[in-house]
Amino acid sequence: MLHGYWFKRYGIDAVYELVDLLPDQLATFFEGYKRAGWVGGNVTVPHKLAVMSYAELIDDAAKAMGAVNTLFWNDGVLVGGNTDSMGFIGNLDERVPGWDREANRAVVIGAGGAARASVYGLMNRGLSVAVCNRTVDKAESLARHFGGAVSSHGLDELAMQMSQADLVVNTTSMGMVGQPPLDVDLSPLKSEAIVYDVVYVPLETKLLRAAQARGLRTVDGLGMLLHQGVEGFHRWFGKRPEVTGELRQLLTDDIRAKTPGA
Repeated sequence: MLHGYWFKRYGIDAVYELVDLLPDQLATFFEGYKRAGWVGGNVTVPHKLAVMSYAELIDDAAKAMGAVNTLFWNDGVLVGGNTDSMGFIGNLDERVPGWDREANRAVVIGAGGAARASVYGLMNRGLSVAVCNRTVDKAESLARHFGGAVSSHGLDELAMQMSQADLVVNTTSMGMVGQPPLDVDLSPLKSEAIVYDVVYVPLETKLLRAAQARGLRTVDGLGMLLHQGVEGFHRWFGKRPEVTGELRQLLTDDIRAKTPGA
């Protein structure tokens, strides 16, 4: 739906198709990848690591995150990239313009793939990041991977870390439809802090509602999906598409129609 909207808007004769592959089918698929006429594609679980063996070049973002989510050609070379951090930051830039002018410190809740994308993007904007996770070992591993600007903490330290934060990001699945809500006391936050939830089903999570009730600025997760798509589309077609209100409403309506209560 996302890329179909842009194909129509920019008059591009293309299709975005789902190819459902088992792990043992990857080798055969990539043997004929260029011959089949693919200009690129996205990669989802469980293949984000495995496809790195089939790309001829891995970009810096994918190396940093240890995963590929986008494939594209560069002068005939198949490149494995990762646009998740650009989607994460692009969403922030759109929803809270100028957010990084005075932001120095962020708290990221979680230590999975979305956390890596968030940390990488925030570090590139010059922020220090405290990663808080239920399993401290995972937070420590993430912090070691990215180095000095990232610290690791258990959830028992969350309140203290939030009291120093300009931005708090939930990168866990908590609060998603079918998952328990993320119960976080937001009272330690500064009045000018931003609360960002990467979950987009539902669009307004319990965390975001709690933040809005305190008058805090909020960012939902739908824009991360939209903006990571911008980067992929640009690499495939050389055209940077626009995230319009119409497009956001199109996806919003679809999410709500398919997910009662979302």
